[in-house]
Amino acid sequence: MSAVEQLQELHGLLAFDFPAAPEEGGLPEPDSVAWRLSVAPEGGHGTTDFEELWERFLGAMDASRVRALIIGEWDALAGSDSGAAVQLLAAARDRLTALQAVFLGDVEGEEAEQCDVTPVLDAYPALRELGIRGGAGLRFPAVRHASLRTLGIEADGLPAEVVRGVAASELPALEYLELSLGAEECGGDYTADDLAPILAGDGLPALRHLGLAHSDLQDEIAIAVSSAPVVARLQSLDLSLGTLGDEGVEALLDGVPLTHLEWLDLRSEYIGADTAQRIRKALEPQGVEVDLSEPGRS
Repeated sequence: MSAVEQLQELHGLLAFDFPAAPEEGGLPEPDSVAWRLSVAPEGGHGTTDFEELWERFLGAMDASRVRALIIGEWDALAGSDSGAAVQLLAAARDRLTALQAVFLGDVEGEEAEQCDVTPVLDAYPALRELGIRGGAGLRFPAVRHASLRTLGIEADGLPAEVVRGVAASELPALEYLELSLGAEECGGDYTADDLAPILAGDGLPALRHLGLAHSDLQDEIAIAVSSAPVVARLQSLDLSLGTLGDEGVEALLDGVPLTHLEWLDLRSEYIGADTAQRIRKALEPQGVEVDLSEPGRS
C-alpha cells in the first residue's frame, strides 16, 4: 500500500480533529462531522494518553448524537496495538447510540498495529460502515452483522486468517466491500482460493461493489473473478494495482459478462496496449467506464 494521507471524510461527513489539548471555544454539533481522535505526538502539545483523550471527548458533547468516529494515533509513545482503543469503543456502546461509521487506524506514515476488530461490530449492531487500515496484528474472525453496508480494509499485506474471516462472515446488508490485499513480503499470506466464498457471493446477497486490489497475486485473482457468480450482481468492480497484467485482463475478457457494470477499475502499469484496447472495445460501447490508467495518472 502506498503512502496514505489522513481521511478527509467518513460516512459523508467532513473529518474534524477533536483537540488533543483542551481549548476554549465551541465545537461542531456532535452529528455534523466525523470526529477524529488522535493523541499528540511525543513532545507535542496535548495528551499522549488515548484513554484520557477518549474520556474528555465523551464528556465534551452529547455522545448520543455522534454519528462517525475516526480513530487515529492511539499510543504515541509505546507503539501498542489497537486493543485498548477497540475496548474503549466497545465499552461506550450505551453512550454512542447513534454511531453509524468507524474507521480504525487513520495514521500517517507506517501502518498502525491492529488487533481483533470484531468487538466493534458486536457492540454496535446498527453500524453501517467500518474501515480498517493496517494488517499487522489484525484479526477478523467470521461474524454475522445485519446492518453493515460498507467494509474496507487497507493493508500492505493482509493475513490469510483475515481474508478467510471476512469471506466466512454473514453480512446480508453489505453493499460495498473493498480489500486492499497487499504483498506476501508484507504479511499477505492469503491465496486466491481464500476468496472463494466472496466470489461465490456466500453471505453477501446485497453486494454491489467489490474491490480486490493491490495484490501481488492480481492476475490469479482476476482469473478467479472471471468465473465468479457474484459478478452478475455487481455494479462496479475494482481489480486495480498490484501486478495486474495481460493474463488477468484476458481472463476477464473470456469470462462471465461484464457489460452490466457501471465501472471497472483496472489501473496498472503491466497491461499491454493491445490488451487494453481489446477490453475497452468490448466494454466501453456497452456503457462501462473502464479505468486503465497507470497508477498516479488520470
